[in-house]
Amino acid sequence: MTRWIALLRGVNVNGITIRSADLRTLFEERGHTDVRTVLASGNVVFSSAMPAPELKADVEQALRDRFGYDAWIVLVPHDALAALVDAFPFESSADRHDYVLFGSDDAALDDLLADLVLDETVERVARGDGVVYWSCPKGSSTDTVFAKRAGAARFKRTTTTRNTNTLRKLL
Repeated sequence: MTRWIALLRGVNVNGITIRSADLRTLFEERGHTDVRTVLASGNVVFSSAMPAPELKADVEQALRDRFGYDAWIVLVPHDALAALVDAFPFESSADRHDYVLFGSDDAALDDLLADLVLDETVERVARGDGVVYWSCPKGSSTDTVFAKRAGAARFKRTTTTRNTNTLRKLL
C-alpha cells in the first residue's frame, strides 16, 4: 500500500460543488483505505495498492461519473510532500502568500515557465521537482503575470496550486 495525496483541480469553485463527505465516500467505494479529506478544496489523503497511472485514471473517471464535471487530479506520494514544502525557496512574510503549483507533466511545467518575464519585486517563481514554487503579495493571487499564465486553459489538465499552509495540513 502506498499513501497518496490527490489534489483535485477546480473543486468548489465555478459551480462545481463536492462535499467532503461525498468525496471521501467515493474514494472508499473505489477500494482505497485510510481516506481523509482536508479542507473543502479537493484534497484527499488515502492509501491504495493501485499503481500511480492506473490510480490517476481511475479516480478521474470516478469523479467524472459521480459528480459530472471534467475532473483532473495531480497525485503526490504522501512521503514526498514534506520535502516539497521544506524546499520552498523564498522567505515567507506576513504580507505574502506562498504557493506550490503541482504538475502531472514536466513538459507542461517547463512550458509554464518558458519566456516568463516577472517583476521580482511583485512575485517570484522557481522550478522544483514536479512543482513550481510561487510567492506573491496577499490579495494578488489571481492578477499577477504568473497567476494569469498558470490559469490558462492549456494548463488545466496538468496543474493545480495549493497554499503552503494547506499543504502542511496534509502531512
